[in-house]
Amino acid sequence: MLQQLLSNLTVVSILTVISSLLLVYYIIPKISWVIIRRNLNEKPNERSSHKGATPTMAGVAFFITLILMLFFIQHFDTENIGLNLIASTTLIFMVGVKDDLVVSSPKAKLFMEALAVLFLFFHNALEGNNLYGFLGIYEIPLWLVYIASTLLVLTIINAYNLIDGIDGLASIIAIIIFSVFSLIFYAISLFFYYLICLSFIGMLLAYLFFNFSIKKKIFMGDTGSLLIGFCIAFLSLRFMAIDISLYSHFTFKPENGFFVLMAILCIPLFDLLRVIGVRLLQKKSPFYPDRNHSHHVLIDFGMSHFKATMLLGLVNYLFVIFIIKLGTYLNSFQMLGVFVLAFGLFLLLFYRLKSSINTERLKIKEEKIESII
Repeated sequence: MLQQLLSNLTVVSILTVISSLLLVYYIIPKISWVIIRRNLNEKPNERSSHKGATPTMAGVAFFITLILMLFFIQHFDTENIGLNLIASTTLIFMVGVKDDLVVSSPKAKLFMEALAVLFLFFHNALEGNNLYGFLGIYEIPLWLVYIASTLLVLTIINAYNLIDGIDGLASIIAIIIFSVFSLIFYAISLFFYYLICLSFIGMLLAYLFFNFSIKKKIFMGDTGSLLIGFCIAFLSLRFMAIDISLYSHFTFKPENGFFVLMAILCIPLFDLLRVIGVRLLQKKSPFYPDRNHSHHVLIDFGMSHFKATMLLGLVNYLFVIFIIKLGTYLNSFQMLGVFVLAFGLFLLLFYRLKSSINTERLKIKEEKIESII
């Protein structure tokens, strides 16, 4: 009876969302209690958008919930990739916990993240070596697939990790990403991946309650952002490995699949490219921490955490719809031009905002000097 119940997609879908939400809602207060008792709160620094010490490591609740959900949705794991995912996410979880307790070096984190990707490569479901005409490219060597996939995963993990700077932003962006992926995987009957998406949506909805709270606030920490970023990257690899026969379920052309993926991840990726560019222009390391992220610029411009989060989330969602629509008519070379133009507009907008903020700060500083004189 129970096996029949857990093989019904509708029932499992509902239970997955509700169970994930309730588990995270139950576990997070326990984590907060431990963090506060052990005085492990995250202290604000010059880059922080918060004033007080705040509990972190809500990602522990995500990891526990994910492992439990993978057990309950195993009936739909027709590709038997669940064990690979458990092994990989365990490594990522270990990296996140260490980084939240004792800061890790960027090189150590990248090494462990690459090692986690290796566990995924022990399964052939992610070996998509055909780009279906993307920029004139069709089949590529398998060794190049492994290298490109590793670089893609590392980029996604760290791009997502970097947007976790204000209340709700990382969660809202992730909910949008998992929502789009859930629709894609449901449409092509890859229900295991669809249920993973639903699980994370439930987790993040519960987490938002605490993240937006004043009295019960908690951050996901690297424990959470690295785990979520890795699972987004995992789903991205599966999306890129979709067989061409399944593209009949989509309106966009197969050659534009990569651009659809970039649209789904547009806010983390655009922000990463912009910040790296700004740091290099300032002759600083790409890993140098600062307040040049898009969300920091919006906060410094005067927006609240909630408004900045909703604005960036809306932009991400609308851009996905826009690119999927264009992907139906344009070829990959034309889509590349659209992306270059979109990124250029993104750069211009935040350059203007940053210039306005600096001008206002200079004006305030001059007024203070005049008042002293």
